[in-house]
Amino acid sequence: MRKHTFEVSEYYHIYNRGNDKRNIFLDEYDLHRFIQSVVELNVPEPIGSIYENSFKNRRRRLGSETTKLVSLSAYCLNPNHFHFLMTPLMEKGVEKFMQKLGGYTRYFNEKHKKSGTLFQGVFKSKHIQNNRYLLHLSAYINMNNRDELGSETTKLSRSSLEEWVEKEYKGVRICDPSIVMDQFPSREKYRKFALESWADIQNRKKELKLDELDFLPW
Repeated sequence: MRKHTFEVSEYYHIYNRGNDKRNIFLDEYDLHRFIQSVVELNVPEPIGSIYENSFKNRRRRLGSETTKLVSLSAYCLNPNHFHFLMTPLMEKGVEKFMQKLGGYTRYFNEKHKKSGTLFQGVFKSKHIQNNRYLLHLSAYINMNNRDELGSETTKLSRSSLEEWVEKEYKGVRICDPSIVMDQFPSREKYRKFALESWADIQNRKKELKLDELDFLPW
């Protein structure tokens, strides 16, 4: 049982990993397919088979005029786990979104001739209860696919950091980082904060011998 409920306009850390720590992305197409699912499935109504929908053609329909289940602020996808910072935009928004996203398992098993559960049980969640927690969690998520110097550790990962800090970001913007970025005078100031926070978090986790998914709230 969860220790909290999901309330509209509150912020939550959502995360999970592969069952037995197995990889959930085996190639770059898997990674892109998961990102496509995050974008395509963030609507209340059924969309049919995701294979039959063109990501490129639907992109214009996924703007602010589209009703969404959740607002995604930050994300990180690693070979064997993921993190989201999100807020529900309607009742049961988080639950419905994550249930839909669970359909990725069927795609993965069919493509790679696997069977059984891909993820380690029901997704985990924590309610973000203060602003300091929010700021450091955003850094933890945005930097989670990087080493202590800020360099990406693998091609089979993706985070929202560039979407946050690059003015001329050329990818598809799927996040609304304003809850955090409005507190910094510039993108570069946030990048510096994220790098320093990430290094500090990594050092604390090593000292306490924490699991890779653990985050220490402030």
